[in-house]
Amino acid sequence: MTEQLRLMAVHAHPDDESSKGAATMAKYVSEGVDVLVVTCTGGERGSILNPKLQGDPYIEEHIHEVRKKEMDEAREILGVKQEWLGFVDSGLPEGDPLPPLPEGCFALQDVEEAAGRLVRLIREFKPQVITTYDENGGYPHPDHIMTHKITMVAFEAAGDPEKYPEAGAPWQPQKLYYNQGFNKPRTIALHEALLERGMDSPYGEWLERWKQFEQRERTLTTYIPCADFFEIRDKALIAHATQIDPDGGWFRVPMDIQREVWPTEEYELAKSLVDTSLPEDDLFAGIRNN
Repeated sequence: MTEQLRLMAVHAHPDDESSKGAATMAKYVSEGVDVLVVTCTGGERGSILNPKLQGDPYIEEHIHEVRKKEMDEAREILGVKQEWLGFVDSGLPEGDPLPPLPEGCFALQDVEEAAGRLVRLIREFKPQVITTYDENGGYPHPDHIMTHKITMVAFEAAGDPEKYPEAGAPWQPQKLYYNQGFNKPRTIALHEALLERGMDSPYGEWLERWKQFEQRERTLTTYIPCADFFEIRDKALIAHATQIDPDGGWFRVPMDIQREVWPTEEYELAKSLVDTSLPEDDLFAGIRNN
């Protein structure tokens, strides 16, 4: 296939691209694939999760600008392009009952209308493959669920000349995947590997929570070998300094154990307009050389 391969990753907030599929993207960039991250919101309502930066009045007052600069740094590290959809972070409501979502936020937008912005980007960038979240958002954050909704609408509409005629000439992506990097088999494998080596595992609480929620197991269809890019992934994640504690649980599994025990990132093939056989080791399976 002589045509340029293009991958679009649709995410809810700045930092999501670095915690979900970042090594995959870096791998494809290294192979000459054109990769575009679409960030739906500015992360304006995100909490400062790094204890070293909590209480900083400048960051608290200028969180939007700070997170934009963090995104710029992460984008450079990963070697990807990046576009903002321009919606406002909905925040993560907490309490019982849950409080109403803030007026005007992303999760309260009309899905069909909001999808139009993404359709325009799809038609401009012309990706063969799109990645996003499953119907649960990966976890039930309202912005992640909304990201799923608009991506599903946009995937179907982008190739239809009757839909969103103002958004440019039609372009039909060929495959749509859900990020499933935080899957149970991976978590169990890393947990057991750490315990076997006499080390503490950060995953014990995760596994207990899984038992409580009893979510259905996702179907992992696609395993991308990308262990050589785990360090780039971590650097990009650390660039989101307000969101990630470099001494926190994200980085407690030694790199050599990660590479040995689980050297892939996983995806669930949600839609495909090309023939492919499962399991896959390439998001462009069925597209290359066709």
